[in-house]
Amino acid sequence: MRVLLDTILPPDGHPSGTEAGGLAFLARILAERPDWTGRTQRVLDAVAARARALHGRAFAELPPPQRLSVLDALLGDGDYRWFAALVNGGYYADEGNGGNRGAASWDMLGWRPGPPGWPPASEAGETRQAVIGPERLAGRYDAIVVGSGAGGGAVACRLAESGRTVLVVESGSWPDTGELAADHLHNPRGFGGLESPSGPPDTGNPRLLDDGRRRLTLRPSEPGWSNNAMTYGGGTRVYGAQAWRFGPADFRMASHYGVPEGSALADWPFGYEELEPYYAQAEWEIGVSGGQDDGPHAGPRSRALPMPPLPTGRAHEVLRAGALRLGLAPLDVPLLVNSTPYLGRPACARCATCVGFACPVDAKNGSHNTLLARALATGRCRVLLEATADRLLIGEGGRVRGVSVAGLREGGIWRARIAAAEVVLAAGAVETARLLLNSAHEGEPEGVGNNTGQVGRHLQGHLYASATGVFDEETEDLLGPGPSVAIGDFRQDNPSIVGGGILVREFVPWPASIHQYLTGAGLIPPHGPEGKRGMRELALRMLRVAGPIQEVTTSTARVRVDPGTRDRLGIPVAVLSGGPHPEDLRAQAFLAERCAAWLAAAGARRVVPAGPARGDAGPSGGQHQAGTCRMGTDPARSVTDPWGRVWGHGNLRVAGGALHVTNGGVNPVLTIYANALRIAAHMTAGG
Repeated sequence: MRVLLDTILPPDGHPSGTEAGGLAFLARILAERPDWTGRTQRVLDAVAARARALHGRAFAELPPPQRLSVLDALLGDGDYRWFAALVNGGYYADEGNGGNRGAASWDMLGWRPGPPGWPPASEAGETRQAVIGPERLAGRYDAIVVGSGAGGGAVACRLAESGRTVLVVESGSWPDTGELAADHLHNPRGFGGLESPSGPPDTGNPRLLDDGRRRLTLRPSEPGWSNNAMTYGGGTRVYGAQAWRFGPADFRMASHYGVPEGSALADWPFGYEELEPYYAQAEWEIGVSGGQDDGPHAGPRSRALPMPPLPTGRAHEVLRAGALRLGLAPLDVPLLVNSTPYLGRPACARCATCVGFACPVDAKNGSHNTLLARALATGRCRVLLEATADRLLIGEGGRVRGVSVAGLREGGIWRARIAAAEVVLAAGAVETARLLLNSAHEGEPEGVGNNTGQVGRHLQGHLYASATGVFDEETEDLLGPGPSVAIGDFRQDNPSIVGGGILVREFVPWPASIHQYLTGAGLIPPHGPEGKRGMRELALRMLRVAGPIQEVTTSTARVRVDPGTRDRLGIPVAVLSGGPHPEDLRAQAFLAERCAAWLAAAGARRVVPAGPARGDAGPSGGQHQAGTCRMGTDPARSVTDPWGRVWGHGNLRVAGGALHVTNGGVNPVLTIYANALRIAAHMTAGG
């Protein structure tokens, strides 16, 4: 193992894999994932067998050039590629993971996690007085809100400020900022398969992926599980915070394009003009920085953004110039990040670890530190953490009477039944559908709101188009967050495709992700002297641009439940099935070409567009998950009315991305905030 690690990461004037702590790193990771031990042993056996076959000697006895030839011969072996990626991940990740002793690889690359003077003197302030345990639950609340992310936080704020008593039920915990601010691998954007503190525990929380042939059991750290952060504040605690509005055409896609064969494309039950006032409310009450031009496919604004764009650097200017050479209009990216002190919190410190991490200075604006914090400040809102709503309580006439919740504590599972006048589901598209389906009763044997079979259908997220480019000069200035410049020309009305999407400079990548990008694009090998040299030469010369595509939706991309498979609380788990529509793959390819053209025009000497999504990987889901409880005006074709009320249940609403009929060609969180504020306004007005 020592020789293998030092062949993958050889000494070259900078520490080798073992000199940087690689053996301790692997021991730690295999203790965390003992199921990887067999796969690691298969790699060792394959290396030994190939060394004997090629050179007639044991791998450790070979001189370095012959050892390297053995690894070159294994590049087609999926297990070996996985192992090499894991070893490199430890070497280029933070020192806390054990494989980068003294941050030696960061010194080698000239990479730093923050600007001069980093880290800051203090972390984000947090107050938890409103958090309660099961023993402090009241028997009844005016409203129960399931989920504490963008939708749940917005509704809880408005209801508590209107005088209602509110209980927010959150299945995740409330990790300290420090736990979410520094780990490069145990991170929703880190190396796959390692549990994140912002997600559910890997143990006891499976989902099933039905690929049409079999049902695969997945854990939360695997991509197909479609994880959306489960923690206090939901995904807003660690999101990238891009704050785009949907444009007018995004609300009427079916009318604009027609319905592609095999698609379930439909219009929203209202248009941009109805949501516009709530977009403005969200931008000012949560805090958005950026420019005043949203591009050619945006709708009119009633109010400018409250903060100017963040300062920019070399990468921004290089890409801006490239856009202008193509005759396109570069845009300043709107971000839920303070560019100036705002609402009592500081400006962004420009660190290089934003997306996937909690903000160490509390300048990233989410549910947890804005609307939900306001709800708690009323004294009428309480938060129940590490508790899962397992079913809705249904009374006579189908009226929802409350929620049954469950959780773990020493000694086993606790359960409680909590009454409420109103219930709002904002637990993400997958978990919201799962709760409705698991709440089947005599009057609705297929699940609450599911008498017409619509609950769980139209699951969508975002497929991404992207490209990676390398430049002759250093372009990466390591000043975060990174997505400062965008192109909005391709959001709609592109030739030969339906929809489109925004193209944006990627977030500042950290070294472990730089390695993934460069090896994934075939720009450097995953082992040997050339791999390390390539990292030194290209880490600060690499830029990526990417963007989400507007999916056309299908009814077969869906969530169901499997009573035969249960989680650690005994609740039937979600089954995901379906996949992207062919039109989505065409749009992805079109935008990947546009990404590559942008980088080339910016001066990249080599550009590699990303390939298409795998057709057997399941629905896109993930952190942008949407659909499953589609709004509409016809109960036969939707789950809720235009105000989020589940058909047949006047006191049960959905708030969040689950309502989205389509999910836009931009990040959806500002639309989730805005629509939740709209729904809450209807509730507080007596609707």
